[in-house]
Amino acid sequence: MCSFPWTPNSPSHQKAKMLVLLAGIFVVHIATVIMLFVSTIANVNALKAVQAFMILSIIFSVISLVVFVFQLFTMEKGNRFFLSGATMLVCWLCIMVGASIYTHHYASGYGTKYSQSHHGYCFILTWICFCFSFIIGILYLVLRKK
Repeated sequence: MCSFPWTPNSPSHQKAKMLVLLAGIFVVHIATVIMLFVSTIANVNALKAVQAFMILSIIFSVISLVVFVFQLFTMEKGNRFFLSGATMLVCWLCIMVGASIYTHHYASGYGTKYSQSHHGYCFILTWICFCFSFIIGILYLVLRKK
């Protein structure tokens, strides 16, 4: 009988799955930071409060990414990425507040040249980042270093 080194419960297979999961989270986190930059920079009609919360979300997202990489190399096995998850959830909260202010202000067309509600690609990117940052934050809280 032949024994394969890549059985589903082998340690090398579990390490490979963990590596793929961490790489996927890292790529989605980088994509979220880039989309936050684009949605914040490209939207010139936003209120100052919206811009402030979006800049805060970028800062917290970058801090979360740096903390995640730091924890990845220094944290003991078996621990969770609590600090990374907490800062990413603060980023998520800042995105929610900024997008909510923008939605409330521009939903009725107040202060815009549009009579109906009109939101550009920046608004859509912001809500995509909202979803991604929540998912990443929860994954960081649940994920254990193996």
